Amino acid sequence: MPRKYSFLLALVVALGLPLVLRSGSLASEVLIYGLAAVGCNLLLGYTGLLSFGQGIFFGLGSYTIAILLTRLQVPMPLALLAAVAMGALGAAVVGWVAIRQRGTYFVMLTLAFAQMFYFVAYTASGLTGGDNGLLDVPRPAFMDTPWKYYAFVAVVFLIAFALLLRVTDSVFGRTLLAIRDNEDRAAAVGYDLKRFKLLAFVISGAVTGLAGGLHAMMTGIAPLSNAEYHTSEMILVITVIGGTGNLFASVLGSAFYVLLADWLSTLWPRWLLLLGLLLIGVSIGMQRGLWGLGESAWRRVFRKAVPETATSKATKATPAVAAQGDKA
Repeated sequence: MPRKYSFLLALVVALGLPLVLRSGSLASEVLIYGLAAVGCNLLLGYTGLLSFGQGIFFGLGSYTIAILLTRLQVPMPLALLAAVAMGALGAAVVGWVAIRQRGTYFVMLTLAFAQMFYFVAYTASGLTGGDNGLLDVPRPAFMDTPWKYYAFVAVVFLIAFALLLRVTDSVFGRTLLAIRDNEDRAAAVGYDLKRFKLLAFVISGAVTGLAGGLHAMMTGIAPLSNAEYHTSEMILVITVIGGTGNLFASVLGSAFYVLLADWLSTLWPRWLLLLGLLLIGVSIGMQRGLWGLGESAWRRVFRKAVPETATSKATKATPAVAAQGDKA
């Protein structure tokens, strides 16, 4: 899909959520997790790296902005930039080690880092608050209502989304696709695989750290749960449900997951069981996610329309052809 269409779709979502949702916090959550899933998609969909370390970067963003706002009274814009920087730094450390392995061993390394970060956050209660997390994370006065904060999140989301679209459409992004499709061939051509993978990790970590910082300001707390393995799992699930290899698909997956979870949680306490069944369905019959399902439906409709048009034109042309045959 051309870059401008992806951005227009993201803009439609950002402008449309206030029209269909009553909760500004729920709308903000859709865009925040969409941003985290976009960062994950850069690794999974464009580079072919299945990472369980996204919760590390999300948690780093949350803790960084909470510490800077509550203890050091740093201005919010600087604190948000620091959350981005810490997410990128954490990704650089994890990526530098993990990209030295492939396949299962790569996945296990990212999972090990995620567990290590969780226990460090749990035990360093003087810094992170431990089980209680960091409370009373403030927001500027001009974001005193959920919908005002949503407007801020929407602007940040659209800027980050546009920048990532430029990254994926660049030579760098196309090189990541080449690495994903055939690492050996990309290496034979002369690309430095470790450097490209590490850069993809850093960009993904920066975006996920930004999402974590926005989430902490939305909820007013940087909880330990943001650093749990389940956060990495949730971000991966959102990415897979939406579809890999397309940035807007991650936004679609986030909206689907967040809104469905909010609805199901009011109906049944064990709604995660239903989510598991959904993932089984996606794995078996919808491997390209919601975006792939929409693309398939669109192509079927388009293919049906084209033959009908062609048939009608041929029918109109038949009498003229017959007349020419009679004259001959």
